[in-house]
Amino acid sequence: MEGTSLCHLILGILALVCFSWVTADDPYRFFTWTVTYGTIAPLGVPQEVILINGQFPGPRLDCVTNDNIVLNLINKLDEPFLLTWNGIKQRKNSWQDGVLGTNCPIPPNTNYTYNFQPKDQIGSYTYFPSTAMHRAAGGFGALNVYSRPLIPIPYPTPAGDFTLLIGDWHKNNHKALRQTLDSGKALPFPDGILINGQTHTAFTADQGKTYIFRISNVGLSTSFNFRIQGHQMKVVEIEGSHVLQNEYDSIDVHVGQSLAVLVTLDQAPKDYYIVASTRFTKQVLTATAVLHYSNSQTTVSGPAPAAPVGQYHWSMQQARTFRWNLTANAARPNPQGSFHYGLIHISQTFVLANSAPLINGKQRYAVNRVSYINPDTPLKLADYFNITGIFNLNSIQDAPSDGAAYLATSVIPTSLHNFVEVVYQNDEYTMQSWHVDGYDFWVVG
Repeated sequence: MEGTSLCHLILGILALVCFSWVTADDPYRFFTWTVTYGTIAPLGVPQEVILINGQFPGPRLDCVTNDNIVLNLINKLDEPFLLTWNGIKQRKNSWQDGVLGTNCPIPPNTNYTYNFQPKDQIGSYTYFPSTAMHRAAGGFGALNVYSRPLIPIPYPTPAGDFTLLIGDWHKNNHKALRQTLDSGKALPFPDGILINGQTHTAFTADQGKTYIFRISNVGLSTSFNFRIQGHQMKVVEIEGSHVLQNEYDSIDVHVGQSLAVLVTLDQAPKDYYIVASTRFTKQVLTATAVLHYSNSQTTVSGPAPAAPVGQYHWSMQQARTFRWNLTANAARPNPQGSFHYGLIHISQTFVLANSAPLINGKQRYAVNRVSYINPDTPLKLADYFNITGIFNLNSIQDAPSDGAAYLATSVIPTSLHNFVEVVYQNDEYTMQSWHVDGYDFWVVG
């Protein structure tokens, strides 16, 4: 009898453990977003923009590491639409990435449900439209992935969390800008800088407390410098990686980049300028916001803080001070980075040189002399179903060479589990930002 009772007890414990395993799935978060046109005047001139759930910029998407995101996107535009999740790795899930290489655009008056998981990721990211110059009309927003409660972050919990989406902006709508590019001309100089879709906004916080500011460059082509009057900024995270915590008076943020800084309100209680101004441009465009102390009785005053005098060299020197914090936890409870770089066997090396050639009398942009053209069939589908004639693995060389530029659907072949070295070579007189989508890269030089 005692043996039978003990057996029942053991079975009961096993059933409880099994039930715990079954119910321990990562949480699901469900969203429905509707994409429409709307008319606003961010630079004082009414223009058509792209709204998500009536918002410009789009809704902030907050989640926790390993959450399952199920997002139903309804396209009410007059043309196909596609969102990409910048920096989310899409492990074994690349058909959710939202670019033409992996997805077909969502036709008008139809919907598509994205289903993805920011697996073992933390940090500040963005989402944005990836086709048809829609990004120039809006449709972008913040995507913040927070650490799980059991995984400590390498700084005290901030008193608050502010997101700043900053970028250059054109008064012409996206269709006019698209026609400019299609005609073989370069984009015109932007008309202004927006902070969260506005030229003037404010952020309220309490004196003596520390806040995290998540700053992203959501523009088309222009770097900006960011600074807060009278306050230091401590960089703690850049695109999902905790970094050594250095303090800065101002920070250059290039197109597509996101970073997080800690700001302590340690000054006299009044209002202070927040400034973003273009970098490396003959004409400097500036947008300002206000950091408002909650106990302030004094409006913002005095000249806004000036941008650094230094140009490309200054910016590159600053970028070299951003170092991975290899002793901090990442999204999992192990230190970030586990490879001994000198012991890695490099399987392939690619040297990618960008250029801006004329092809058939039109301005194009190229890598290793190849200007990419989108095929009608997404590359992922062509590869999976062995559809021939969509792309050619020999269409681009793995290093720059002399010769005329040409049009092609360029695809670089590699193999699973290879370690690949990529060298970026910029011979142009403009700052370049590369969007290396869906992969982890270790900067070694």
